[in-house]
Amino acid sequence: MSLFKMSLLILIAILSSSCNDTSGSTDHSPATLIFSSGFENDVYIDSTVYPNNEDYRYIKGSDNDTGFSWPIDILGSSNSGLHYIGDDNHQAIESNIASVIGHNGNMTKALYQKENYEYRDDTQCPYEIVDIAEGTKDLYIKYWIKIDSQSTIQPNKWRTFFEFKTKDYAFGTGFRLISFIYTDATGAPYWHWQGDKDPQNPLWEIDNRDIAVPLNQWFSTEFYWHWSEGSNGRALWKINGQTIGDHYGPTTRNSKPIDFIMLAQIYGNSNPKHQWIDDIEIWDGLPY
Repeated sequence: MSLFKMSLLILIAILSSSCNDTSGSTDHSPATLIFSSGFENDVYIDSTVYPNNEDYRYIKGSDNDTGFSWPIDILGSSNSGLHYIGDDNHQAIESNIASVIGHNGNMTKALYQKENYEYRDDTQCPYEIVDIAEGTKDLYIKYWIKIDSQSTIQPNKWRTFFEFKTKDYAFGTGFRLISFIYTDATGAPYWHWQGDKDPQNPLWEIDNRDIAVPLNQWFSTEFYWHWSEGSNGRALWKINGQTIGDHYGPTTRNSKPIDFIMLAQIYGNSNPKHQWIDDIEIWDGLPY
């Protein structure tokens, strides 16, 4: 074999190996749908009061339209449910599954949440995916949401509908990823995307005033993250397909795995407020 042919074969082998190397990148790996539901069929909120469960109410039942059942049990989690916190015996917060005109213009069932007033500074009611056993994996979450138009035009207010926390966040050694709608001094709403070690100390933050906040109308929200303490970490947030923020860098601290995910969170100092949630999809990676 000539020296030229040998060099050419070596070059081809190197290029082939380089093209097949996907280490450090998960954005283009095939993704699998691991949960989907639009609250249809016999999906319901169990009103049973269970002792010593921190006032969780469990969504149960099978969504025959998607083939998935509640509660959400992704990432090895268990006991996931609506968590009533600082709710004044369920007077400050209410949740139910009801019929409404959906994002496609047809009648649908959706999760309705309302915060009537702030009973304590932690009054909230997220759907918490808890007891996560596999908290170092990629995840993509998409759902449709419709928020009211009154609470989000008050000056200098905030609300959130999604966040996750890693283990030991409460002790100062963890990490939180959180989405916000803020309002400025004039009451104009805008998006804020943040990773922090505590609420007063963001590690990174992204404001987006270019994409309008839809009020009293359905919009899609997408969250994707690659869990990492290195530069290959990623935290992506989109609204109606438009990027609000796309952060590259650490998405944890001190190698802490994700402890719980607050999906369909209703929390903030703008009251009263309400929201509708529908057509939840969860994938084990970015599906596009």
